[in-house]
Amino acid sequence: MSAFLIRDIAPADLEDFQKAAVHLDSVNLPDDREALSAIIERSRRSFAAVASGASEPPAKDRCLVFVAEERAGGAVVGSSMIFPQHGNRKAPHVYFDVLEEERYSDTLDRHFAHRVLRIGYNYKGLTEVGGLVVRPEFRRHPERLGRLLMSVRFLYIARHRAAFRDEVLSELMPPLERDGTSLLWESLGRKFTGLTYQEADRLSQDNKEFIRALFPQDPLYASLLPAHVQELIGQVGPNTKAVEKVLREIGFTYAHRIDPFDGGPHFQARTDDITLVRATRTARVADVAATVGPPGVVAIVARERSETPYFVAVRTLVPAQDPPAGEGDATLPLSAEARDALRVAPGDEIAYLRLH
Repeated sequence: MSAFLIRDIAPADLEDFQKAAVHLDSVNLPDDREALSAIIERSRRSFAAVASGASEPPAKDRCLVFVAEERAGGAVVGSSMIFPQHGNRKAPHVYFDVLEEERYSDTLDRHFAHRVLRIGYNYKGLTEVGGLVVRPEFRRHPERLGRLLMSVRFLYIARHRAAFRDEVLSELMPPLERDGTSLLWESLGRKFTGLTYQEADRLSQDNKEFIRALFPQDPLYASLLPAHVQELIGQVGPNTKAVEKVLREIGFTYAHRIDPFDGGPHFQARTDDITLVRATRTARVADVAATVGPPGVVAIVARERSETPYFVAVRTLVPAQDPPAGEGDATLPLSAEARDALRVAPGDEIAYLRLH
């Protein structure tokens, strides 16, 4: 039985939430107590809206935060996030398309293939997944908390498909300097804005006007940048390689787009094509508690409520095969420990996702 619960974040988690955020300190998950408190409140309202089917707050203002909690002591040791709609008319999703342009001179018999960066804007919006972090002392835990926190988001998306967009985006961190400096930003963005990387990254969270006003709208030739900076374009940072591997496994591909600030690559997938979304199932808790042995497989099993905590999930064993079609409501046997952790009884509806 799992030593952790995955659930929606609560106001009482603020201190532990910051202990995890300090290891990422990104625009989505800053090491800033006031900002984190606002994120928790935004998440609480977002889960409530999805649970009730309410239209407020609108999708563009929603943020859903999942946390891993130690069952023994109640400490929060990691988190992950979903932004149902990243990008709208007032605050578009901004990126650089990474294109290739070929040039040839017959006179000189010389051929060049240039990488070109062209700024782009998405006003319709995509669903974004981000904010994935596990405190260092738990990163090699046998239960693979990073994988659980990453996967649970897609189970939730599958359960509430209408609340999310048709494309899912994951912006991966690129290689940065020890002090967090982005060499791409220093060579490009800073020259057009006069801002540090951290200043620009934080400002862009709420206000992207300066990008449209100050960034060149014409294509930029990467060959004009120093060679060591060119090599960083679209590269995944060493701490994010594992995330890239999992994203590729579940259907994401490199979109040939990068973050305009740090050059980190954008990975995208059609929501309905993501394997974890497609593999999510619903069932009723079986009448008889069972210990599922071989051929049982590891899965995330979740239950939802209309009041806090809105969402609770646990890692446990489930049967390797679904019941045959046509037998009425599918039922899923759960161990007594799993039932207790989820606080479910026979007949309660649950969602589950096998983690092969």
